[in-house]
Amino acid sequence: MQPELSTSHPPGLPNDVQVAVVGFGPAGALAANLLGQAGIHTLCIDRTSEVYDKPRAIALDHEILRVLDNLGVAEAVAPYIAPFDLSEHFGSQGELLRRIGMVGTPYPLGYTPTMVFTQPPLEAALRDHAGHWPGVELRLGTQVTGLMQHESGVMLQLCDAAGGSGRVTADYVIACDGASSSLRGMVGATLDDLEFDEPWVVIDLKVDPDKLDTLPANSAHYCEPDRPSVYIVGPGNHRRWEIMLLDGEDPREMERPERVWHLLNRWIGPQDATLWRAASYRFHALVLRDWRRGRVFFAGDAAHQQPPILGQGMCQGMRDVTNIVWKLQAVLAGQADPSLLDTYGEERSPHVRELIEQIKGIGAVLCERDPEAARRRDARLLAESGGVPATITRQSVIPPLRAGLLSSSRRPGTGRLFPQPYAMAAGREGLLDAVFGTGWRMVIDTRAPGWRPEQLSALSDAAQDLGVTVLALSDGTVAVPPAVEAFRERDGVLAGWLAEQDAGAALIRPDHYVFGTADAAAACLALLAELRLALHAYAGSLPGRTTAAA
Repeated sequence: MQPELSTSHPPGLPNDVQVAVVGFGPAGALAANLLGQAGIHTLCIDRTSEVYDKPRAIALDHEILRVLDNLGVAEAVAPYIAPFDLSEHFGSQGELLRRIGMVGTPYPLGYTPTMVFTQPPLEAALRDHAGHWPGVELRLGTQVTGLMQHESGVMLQLCDAAGGSGRVTADYVIACDGASSSLRGMVGATLDDLEFDEPWVVIDLKVDPDKLDTLPANSAHYCEPDRPSVYIVGPGNHRRWEIMLLDGEDPREMERPERVWHLLNRWIGPQDATLWRAASYRFHALVLRDWRRGRVFFAGDAAHQQPPILGQGMCQGMRDVTNIVWKLQAVLAGQADPSLLDTYGEERSPHVRELIEQIKGIGAVLCERDPEAARRRDARLLAESGGVPATITRQSVIPPLRAGLLSSSRRPGTGRLFPQPYAMAAGREGLLDAVFGTGWRMVIDTRAPGWRPEQLSALSDAAQDLGVTVLALSDGTVAVPPAVEAFRERDGVLAGWLAEQDAGAALIRPDHYVFGTADAAAACLALLAELRLALHAYAGSLPGRTTAAA
């Protein structure tokens, strides 16, 4: 059922919905699912009625799959995902320079760290899942034509495909309306240009199954100065090429099938595959200056655009909405002062900018156009690895959070993603989130010397007052009070991570980032006290744990 559109909004009356999500692409659909899971009355608006049937984004990672699993949608999207295992970088003379791969098992978050996917069916699955939440309503084929903010909400002027118009009011708006965001213009938000501007053509093929073995088995960067190019092994028979355009080449002309097949003739011909899509782009590096304008928050391509190297564009948009939704949940429930929402931009903007700068640096190396400089690059990269091509992992370049709602101690592990071990508890086992749910959690390794039952009880009392669930990695040596959830892990993932941080405990936020770490019971209590102080504006307890729902 769709909400009635109000023609006016008298002061003091409730808004029509709590959150309006404008844009129903991957970031908007994820936002709708997260809001629906949180029980927040949500309206999703998109000018299109159907999922775009061509692939655009092609990569996602274990952080995003963890969120999808928390929502109960991972199984639905699994058929459209495949491991993104190995990518090889070849130099100007065709020599192998290095490999980009994944960390080995056991995987730190419980999933394949990097994956490729086919966007249309995955996006359709996300949309379908969003529509099953009781509090999520959809208004597709509808455009936002105007926006007005007032003291207690935002009024959106809408126009549907039939020409009908109306208004809807919301407490808050998440604008996920893409790179050409109309809402960005409506509120006067501006993008900072991080000085990257290159023309490329992106080509997607559906390769005949009996011709797949004629193509390279692994994804590759061809770092050739005459025309840098990228080859990506997608799921099933989906293969992608990203090929740099040269000075003087007309981007629209280069999309024509005859030009596309000419570009691809070193790999494949039209008799062996179907051309799915060819689209010319100028790859940019742009970041929004102000991620929040009053009650309007920007996410995804509306907030930032980046070169496709490392395949983090869609992941960044999904990180955006995962960050803002749990904070909106706290504010809308009266558990937080709206000032908490300022931490959204404080956290996401530096993270996005840092990753873009790393991507730009990698791109500058891979896309060197000067032949002599390219030969020097090749020699340097091989020399740095002792003459043998090195293998590095994609996730090693993803930065942690460095600002926002984090412990001021900045102990090791602060701002990083918390791992997800395979946990075994009384009568239950599986990945940590599935066994115990999400939300604010403090995880303690009680196997370390010095822990006593009374310390755990004191921690449990302090944590419960803040709405934090306490989980104890236990071998049974220390008695765990009933209010603390005890578990063992199967593969040593958590114990190894804690050892790397020189920590015995971690306080984890609802988005799985670490608020802070501690090394003993007293430090754990101090960490909870710091959280209480950091959240002094809170009127009640923090949002409790959330369990995955179908």
